Amino acid sequence: MDAFRVIIRGKFDPLDAEARASLAAKADVAFTEEGTFTHDVNATAFTFRCQVPAGPDDDERAAKDGALAALEAHGLPCRDLNYAVTDLRAIKIRRKNR
Repeated sequence: MDAFRVIIRGKFDPLDAEARASLAAKADVAFTEEGTFTHDVNATAFTFRCQVPAGPDDDERAAKDGALAALEAHGLPCRDLNYAVTDLRAIKIRRKNR
């Protein structure tokens, strides 16, 4: 699969009750194109997991931009973002000889 998996860690700005309810509905640990959240009990710190399709010339910068767009689409106020990008095209799978 030609894709990047991006993990964004950050902090939420104060969330109102509606934003907290929306966030609770999005909690998961899967990598999806829309992205999923996990967060601390107080919903102040979060981890956002996103899978970004990779074109032949795409690099880590393109993956970060795609993940940031997915994060912003959720409309939750956030700051202090840190990114970790994995290029799935570069992963080698070793198979046991049978």
